[in-house]
Amino acid sequence: MSITLSFHGAAGCVTGFCARLQTPKATILIDCGMFQGSKTLKALNYDDFPFDPKSIDAVLLTHAHIDHSGLLPKLMKAGFSGPIYATAATRDLCRVMLADAGGIQESEVKHLNRRNAQRGRPAVKPIYTEADARQVMAQFEKVKLGVEANVAPGIEAVYWEAGHILGSASIEVLIEDDEGWLRLLFSGDLGPGGRDYMPDPEGPAGCDHLIVESTYGDRERARLDDAARRVLLAKELNEAHDAGGPVLIPAFAVERSQELLIDLMTLMDEGQVPKGPIFLDSPLAIEATEVFQQHGWNRATQHNPFQDLHMGERLKFLRTPAESDTLERLSGWHIILAASGMCDAGRVRKHLKRLLWRRQATVLISGYQAVGTLGRILQGGARRVTIQGDPIQVRARIRSIDAYSAHADAAGLADWVKARGPVGGEVFLLHGEPPARAALRERLVAGGLDADHVLAPDMDESYVLRRHDVVPGPAEAHRIAPQAVAAEDWHNARAEFLLELDERLKAEPNDAARDALLGRLAHDLDADHKAAAAIKPLAYEDQT
Repeated sequence: MSITLSFHGAAGCVTGFCARLQTPKATILIDCGMFQGSKTLKALNYDDFPFDPKSIDAVLLTHAHIDHSGLLPKLMKAGFSGPIYATAATRDLCRVMLADAGGIQESEVKHLNRRNAQRGRPAVKPIYTEADARQVMAQFEKVKLGVEANVAPGIEAVYWEAGHILGSASIEVLIEDDEGWLRLLFSGDLGPGGRDYMPDPEGPAGCDHLIVESTYGDRERARLDDAARRVLLAKELNEAHDAGGPVLIPAFAVERSQELLIDLMTLMDEGQVPKGPIFLDSPLAIEATEVFQQHGWNRATQHNPFQDLHMGERLKFLRTPAESDTLERLSGWHIILAASGMCDAGRVRKHLKRLLWRRQATVLISGYQAVGTLGRILQGGARRVTIQGDPIQVRARIRSIDAYSAHADAAGLADWVKARGPVGGEVFLLHGEPPARAALRERLVAGGLDADHVLAPDMDESYVLRRHDVVPGPAEAHRIAPQAVAAEDWHNARAEFLLELDERLKAEPNDAARDALLGRLAHDLDADHKAAAAIKPLAYEDQT
């Protein structure tokens, strides 16, 4: 019997995870995530799925982050009608996160269509709406950690603690075959362990094939306890206060915002940083905080650290756009937490447009920034950026703090893989950019794994699974060239070029020099156009 595993996301990048598992009896997905990063990569969110959604019998969801759950409403709209298996906390977080994602899409498409109408371009539609997101919740079915569930004909699953965010799980998938049961283990996103907020990641040993994330496969972080982490945050805040403030923290709405709020309140209460108002400017983060208050009990510490996160004199929750707009009139020392964490959507962009040009302001980046995102561009030292079509000078202090990651580092990933051994067949490295995957592969091989059995699949690549190895599966068309998956694209280059052109024109001594520069550019463009027209276009395979 043939069992095929295909990877339709997070293969060469860190977003859009989606694995399709086909057996003679059923077809399931593990996650159905949204792509984030360059515009070329995000365009995949609008394209058709590379499979028939009606053929999917069930979805097994590792956790609620949008890059793992974000296309579930689209899957439903395209014809998927089966169950979505998830932990209770993941289900409750998805209820608020997917609705928020749908609402953001509707709002941003409305804004884009106004600009498109002005430019004579056709209108676009959102990937899905808030109503679609609410509708798909009826398909969620709750699973408990450690309890075997029959999820499709001939397929069973066991969810294990992943220690990443509230409700996150690694998923053991058991497939009935001619020799008994083939065992696969999907890590999902793994937490770093040692946090008061989350249990340490767990999992069974001795699977046939292992699919593991590699987000931080190329770096190790210092192991920090709560006190040490707060020392680093206090240093950044005190320096920001000395610079004149305010501080804008682009924060992931789920867990990162809640962790930061606890630390900010603690530091102010203990007098380690100047007291001031803290604004949580994210309806999603506010709703997620309520889920954390309900489900955040940590069995390891016998405590729910999120139970005291309530709006008060110092902590302000901003739910409406009108409340958010009041921050434009605010001066002096204050801290704003706003989504999205990669600066690519949501209210944070409005605050960036308002604060980036101010030398006294500080933007404190606290999480992973994918290639092509505005957050990654700022982190890379850009002095000019474009936000919603507007060029912005970057004069603010851009700072990063690598103490809040919810992902295991390279050593943590290697330790987790070792604890899952022996792996009878292959170890697949997903959910990482090329340098991270290459570094983790090297580390795993140095630790004793056979190099021939540590694989780094490309997007839309398939494998036929056997007990102790795999063979290439049916060839499928790549929706995006492998080298373009984790790279800045022409949209990024265009934005940088236009900003540079504007600076060059301003620097010319007079209008005659500016006309001459534009004339040379026009001449080069015309010559390039004529040359391109004379060349026969290459096939996709030749280009790659």
